[in-house]
Amino acid sequence: MGKERQVAEQILQYVGGKENILNVEHCATRLRLVLKDAGAFRKKEIEEIEGVKGSFLASGQHQVVLGTGFVNKVYAEVMDLTGFDQGGMMTKADATAVHMNVFQMASRLLGDVFLPIIPILVATGLFMGVRSLITNLGVQLDPTLLSLSQVLIDTAFGFLPALVTYSVMKRFGASPALGFVIGLMLVAPQLPNANQVASGAVEPMYLNLAGLSIPIVGYQGSVLPALILGIIAAKMEKGLRKVVPDVLDLIVTPFMTLLGSLVVGLVVIGPVMHLVEKWLVAAIAALMNIPLGIGGFLVGALQQAVVITGLHHTFKALEIELLANTGMNPFNTLVCGAIVAQGAAGIAAALKTRDKKQKSLYFTSVVPAFLGITEPLIFGGNLPRLIPFVCGCIGGGCAGVFSSLMGLAGTGMSITALPGMLLYLNGQLGKYLIACSIGFAVAFGLTWVLYKEEE
Repeated sequence: MGKERQVAEQILQYVGGKENILNVEHCATRLRLVLKDAGAFRKKEIEEIEGVKGSFLASGQHQVVLGTGFVNKVYAEVMDLTGFDQGGMMTKADATAVHMNVFQMASRLLGDVFLPIIPILVATGLFMGVRSLITNLGVQLDPTLLSLSQVLIDTAFGFLPALVTYSVMKRFGASPALGFVIGLMLVAPQLPNANQVASGAVEPMYLNLAGLSIPIVGYQGSVLPALILGIIAAKMEKGLRKVVPDVLDLIVTPFMTLLGSLVVGLVVIGPVMHLVEKWLVAAIAALMNIPLGIGGFLVGALQQAVVITGLHHTFKALEIELLANTGMNPFNTLVCGAIVAQGAAGIAAALKTRDKKQKSLYFTSVVPAFLGITEPLIFGGNLPRLIPFVCGCIGGGCAGVFSSLMGLAGTGMSITALPGMLLYLNGQLGKYLIACSIGFAVAFGLTWVLYKEEE
């Protein structure tokens, strides 16, 4: 018996046998194992095997150090002994998911869904931030140039639900093209634009059904409804394919999936989200009035969490009301601190990331954030890793405390972060910069201390 075979047999013996292995792979020097029962890994005995140079646990894998060349031969023997060379082995992603808690699984889902569309959001977010900065500096763009910039910039965010439902359907093994159409239905031009409804420019469309008047609006810029509907549509399509005869599958399955998704999306999820929007605006308005900076902390900490849902556009109604009644907008200040804090958390995480591609993606996502567009950074970096996102929220809350205690308030709305300085030229710019600096420092420091790349 060759040495490689003996080492492979001993490793299998001390990891709980082949039935305890969910996945096995190797890199240049290490054999990497994902185990069903991690407690069965006998580290001391494995490290005493001749040819083994050490072992450790990282990223959910038990890694056995064997050295260059030798690891390839041991891996081949392990694959033969387990029968995995004939198939039946879990993928690494599925095997790792076995040991995930609900938060880790949600984080993984978000990463899988948003990773393919992040480059689009990064590019358009950067363009959007630059355009906002230019126009708010008083530069008048040629009408044709402005229209072309809207085509370039607003398309991705306007049809964001279609990108999300496409990616969700693909992630769950359903038809991506169906998902794309479902997402387009959520932002169809026949539906009242969600942003215009939020600002009070237009009224929702009402459907009278069984004596109920159901409000229906579009989902422009929304993420959570599209994510939920994409999952439902994927389950619906896969369930239909199991029961619909093959001869009718091509017609019945897409027809029923589209119809069911339209009903669920616009008649069920839509009204629920409409109620949530109303409650959310009322809740934020109430929180802002809590004294001693407590309200500022809560709103500053929660604002970017609301961005995840896509419901943040509903706050336009609150900002319009504040400006109409008082001429000032304290909510804008809290948003600015929250945005800068997320950007700071992104910088800290990027500096601690060794993978060059991930580091580059992180840094390019940070730029739009400091121009007021955080979606690329949240979905592409901070939220899937969770720790940077939470640290960013805490930083936003700390900035909110200062802003609330100092009575900071902008003179307008719709511009934030660096461009947002234009709303504080009435003698408040110094305090505004201090608030943003507090958010930056807290978020950066916490992320630097708490975040580890393998997370």
